[in-house]
Parts: sequence; structure tokens; C-alpha cells
Amino acid sequence: MNKAIYIAASGANSGKSMLSLGLMQLLLRNKPKVGYFRPIIDNPVEGKKDNHVNTVVSFFDLKCDYNDTYAFTRSQLIDLLNDDQEDEVINVILDKYKKLEEENDFVIVEGTDFSDHGAVIEMDLNVLIAKNLGIPVIIVSGGISKSLEDFIQGLRITYDSFTNKEVEVIAVIANKVQEKNIPIIIDGIGENLPKSLLINAIPINSKLDNPTMYEISKALEAEVLFGEEFLDSTTGEIKVGAMQLSHFLNHLTEEAVVITPSDRSDILLGTLQANISSRYPTVSGIILTGDMDLSPSVIELITGLEKIVPILKVTGGTFGIATKLGSIRSHIYAENKNKIKLSINTFEKYVDVDALSDKLITYKGSNVLTPRMFQYNLLKRAKQSRKHIVLPEGNDDRILTAASQLQKLDIVDLTILGKRVNVETAVKRLNISFDFEKTQIIDPITSEYFEDFSETLYELRKHKGLSPAMAEDLMADVSYFGTMMVYKGLADGMVSGAAHTTQHTIKPSLQFVKTKPGFSVVSSIFFMCLEDRVSVFGDCAINPNPTSEQLAEIAISSADSSIAFGIDPKIAMLSYSSGSSGKGEDVDTVRKATKIVKQKRPDLKVEGPIQYDAAVDPIVGKKKLPNSEVAGQANVLIFPDLNTGNNTYKAVQRETGALAIGPMLQGLKKPVNDLSRGCTIDDIYNTIILTAIQAQEN
Repeated sequence: MNKAIYIAASGANSGKSMLSLGLMQLLLRNKPKVGYFRPIIDNPVEGKKDNHVNTVVSFFDLKCDYNDTYAFTRSQLIDLLNDDQEDEVINVILDKYKKLEEENDFVIVEGTDFSDHGAVIEMDLNVLIAKNLGIPVIIVSGGISKSLEDFIQGLRITYDSFTNKEVEVIAVIANKVQEKNIPIIIDGIGENLPKSLLINAIPINSKLDNPTMYEISKALEAEVLFGEEFLDSTTGEIKVGAMQLSHFLNHLTEEAVVITPSDRSDILLGTLQANISSRYPTVSGIILTGDMDLSPSVIELITGLEKIVPILKVTGGTFGIATKLGSIRSHIYAENKNKIKLSINTFEKYVDVDALSDKLITYKGSNVLTPRMFQYNLLKRAKQSRKHIVLPEGNDDRILTAASQLQKLDIVDLTILGKRVNVETAVKRLNISFDFEKTQIIDPITSEYFEDFSETLYELRKHKGLSPAMAEDLMADVSYFGTMMVYKGLADGMVSGAAHTTQHTIKPSLQFVKTKPGFSVVSSIFFMCLEDRVSVFGDCAINPNPTSEQLAEIAISSADSSIAFGIDPKIAMLSYSSGSSGKGEDVDTVRKATKIVKQKRPDLKVEGPIQYDAAVDPIVGKKKLPNSEVAGQANVLIFPDLNTGNNTYKAVQRETGALAIGPMLQGLKKPVNDLSRGCTIDDIYNTIILTAIQAQEN
């Protein structure tokens, strides 16, 4: 079940604060603990909290630490993006959100304010955040100063921006619109969109949209002469008091803000009198311009009145101040309880809260796992049960650098094989942080384990003609020594191959670690972290020309590995043809393998033979295999041979910039994983984490 909703505005002045308040009220009726999170907040005024966060948290008395309610200020975000640190931005947001998700029954995530000029960039950022959090979206847009056509079109474009990136939109709220246009707007937005999409419209409410006297006083840097206790009052029209009092009184309207020069005592006193008269509208406040002091007699008169509205004194001329008033934006803030309650009441009046509540509760979530969510889940899984991984190639700089990074995370124990003096020299040369207290360095030949390991290897392999002397020679090899550590339980897994061939790395494992019961073949998979999804590629490292039976076993192993790592498998058995059209030995092998998978594991979704484009492209998949539940949405791709698999994974990695995590070996009793000799530090880092998680499964 889904545990969060993302509120995304389509532009500035959308009124999404109303939506946050209304949703919080709605959710707290059914959920004991609801969290609130803003990935990006505006740069705060020194010593003050973000207004959005402060309003929601204080009004609903949410029990949370303020620093947990946001990830970055706007200036912090810009600095990181300018340094090409988008990954860091998403990782921090994901980490903070996940903490709230774990602590609460539901989380409301409120997107950015569009307070800067980069509207397109800001929209893309909201899409990116919602995508990586894996949560559905409610879009809200304000209709002020927009033509009906532009407003409807803008909302539809915003909807497409999210859905084109496979982010589900469950509701669209058209806010601050003319009430007479509500049916036109709802029909216009909903045209050709899914009937399940909830579309509501909220008419403009001047009491919510106009600034309070408090906001006016702050914006104009005014001195409050009287009525400070009534500053939270809402405001209506602006009325300039420049004509004679008898004429001016005819122009007063409900909750008007009167602007008049400080020396117009007649307008000031006449307005105050009208405010307490049952024959005239109530006034919200008076602004005195010209920065002139009131006479003592006028002050004395006002002081004696029982009912006084806020009276502000400002510098500047009357008409200049009137112009400034028109640009003051209204906000909902924590101290104004009346405005908060009015926002919630307006939300509940115009939004179908029952339908929205049902959507939030029944939404099952997306099956698409984003790369960053996948990597976050890897770290989380690795932390659940600390494991010990041995790294035989202590003479490789990349291994030492990856180990240094993992030391900082403190989620796995590491042993590095090699001479300590060589490792110390390399660490100094690389200028990396490395704690020799955390990571043990073992030289196989001088190790206290060497004799015991050699004897064990001899006993395991003597039936194959291995002599004690040969066993000692082999145990001097780091691959054999590291594998024996795993076999003996001194390490939970091994990662090697940065400086050795695949055969050199996995041969000891095949000789004495052996395969799991029920497995006849060791295979490999890569987790391919593409731009917006994670796919599993297998086998790309071990088996040159698998038989149908082996291919079926590789597919089943890959599907089970996918499930273990949080991916709902949809298996594509790849070939050069799709469906029943192809002929030839190679396609027949794939066809037979597909049948075996279906027979052995009827619970798995599998399609084959199928071409790569039909497997991953929904349009092509629907055209070639219209009745398939895998075509166009496959995420476990099984290649017919090693030549195809290895070249494809490398082509995808190089051409798309995808992160390839692996290869992860499948079928061994204990995890031993092979690196490519061209691997990066990130490849090593990720493979070690994968190995630790595999060790947990064992």
C-alpha cells in the first residue's frame, strides 16, 4: 500500500498550502501519525523556520524535528546543481524521506514554490523527486491572471510532464478560478485523460487570496500605531481616501483597506466611525501615508474608541503605496488560525474528499524501481545484518579506494589480502582516509591460516590428484586464499576480478564452495541502473552457449535474485525473433527454455522468444505480442548466449551512461562475485554491498 503523496504545483501562487492543510486534516482522521516533508524550502529569514513547515507542524502539533522536515534550502540546492551534484541532491532527499516514511503511517511531501525564474527546471526537479520517491502526485495550479485556455493547457502539460516519466498522477486540483468556469475547467482538463483521474476545482476566495494586515505591515515595513491585536484580519478591496469624506464614505466596501495621507484626519476619523456604524461595511485597516505624525488630539480621540482597526503609518506617497499593495502575495502562516481553518473548510467544500481518501488508501504504488531507490534499498538491506567480505586484490588502487568509502559508511567488515607495507604505501600515495583498525590486512603466505587452509584444500582435492605441495602453491594465490576464508566461515563473501580474469576468480569456488542444491549451473546477472528504471541482465559473464535447460535455470535464478532485491520480475527470453515467427536452432533453444521456465515456475511472468525492442518498448511490444503481460515492460532480460549478453550490457552501459552493478554470481553456496578488469571504484563499492546482501540471504 502507498504511504505518501506528492503535492506538485504547476507554477507560482498555486495555493498548494491549502492542499497540504486539507490533506493533513483528511489523513489524520484515519492515520495516527502523518509526517510532513518539503524536499526544498526557500532560503529562510535568519532565526525563523520555513513558513510552510512551521504552519503545518504547529497547527496540527506534529511531533517531529524541524531539521527532518526538509532536505535543502534553495541556495544549497543551486550550489549543488551548479557543481553537477544532482545525485547527491536526490540521495539526501531520498534518505530523509525514507526516515519519515518509517516513522509515520503516511507522509505528505510538498513540492517547490516556483519562487525562482527557472520554471521549466523547477518542474523537471519536481518530476525527478516524485519519480525517485516512487509516490503518486496531486497537481495543483492557480488560475489568477491566466486565460481559460492557457490555464487548462498548462495543467494538461504539467500532467504529461509527470506521466511521461511514469509518475502516476491521481488528482488534479484547479485552484483560484472563477466559480462560473468550474464546469468548463473540469471538462477541459479531463478531455482524453483517464476516467480514474480525480479532477476538482476551487473558486477564488478573496479572504484567502488577499494579504492580511499583518502581511501588509511587513511588506510595507509599516509602523503599527493602533490595533496590533487585529493584524491577522483578512482584507478586501483597496480604497484610496483622496476625495471629500461625504463622497468617500459611499465607496467603502466590506473588509476594505483604506489608504489616505496622514494629514487627512477627516478620512481617518470618518472611516473609524463608519467601521462601528451598523449602516456601513466593516473595515480591515487604515494605512496612513506621508510619514507625518498624528496630532495629539486625534490620537486621544482614537485611543478612546472601543473598537479600533489596525492603523499603519508608512513612508511614501498614497498612490505609490496603493500600487505596492497590489503586488503583495498572501500566505497562510501559523499565527493566523482563522485563515488556516478557512483553507481547510474551503478544501473540504470543493474537493471530493471521500474519493481522494479512497485513492490514497487503495493506491498500490508503482512497480517501477528507480536506480536511486534501488541503491538506497541496497544500503538499507546491507545495514540490516553486518557481513564480512574479503577483497583479495589489495594491490589494486580501486579496491583500496572503494574500501575507504565503505569504511565511512560502516556497514560491512572488510579483509584485504596483500602485504601491509604495500597497502600502507598505496594509501599514502592515494591520499585517502583509511582506518587500519577497522580493516584487517592479511598476507596469505605469512598468515596464521596458511597451513590450515593448505591442508583443507589438499583434503578437498586429493581425489583429483592434488598433492600437499600443490595445495600450498595454490593457497599462496589470493583467489584461493580468499575463497577458503569464505569456505571456512572467516568471511561471508568474496569480491575479486579487478586484476584477475573471471576464470581465475571463480575457479576455486567451483572446486570447493560448490553450487547450491538444485543448481546445476553458476550464472551471473548485472543490475542495469538506467535513467528511470532498473533492469536485470543475465547471463553476461559466465556461460558461453547455454543449453535450453541451462538457459531456463539462468532465467529462474535471475528472477529469484530480482525478487530478493525488490524487483517484481517480468522475464524476457531474448532472441532474434518474437513469438512463433522465427525458425532455426538458436530460436528453438530459447523457445524450449521458455517452456521449461513455465513448467517449473508457473508463478513467474515470462515471454519468449522475444526481441529486445519488443521486450522493453511498450509500443513495439503491443504491436508484436499484443496479448503478452511481459512485452514492452520486461525488467529481467535473459540473453541466449554470452557473446550477446556481454556485448549488450557493455553497449547499454557505454551508450546510455547506465550504472551496471555486478556481475553478481548465482547458484553458489556462498557468495563469490567477479569484477570486470575495467571496473570503476563505484562498481567495486556496489558489488561489495551486493555480496553482503547475498550473504544475508545465505
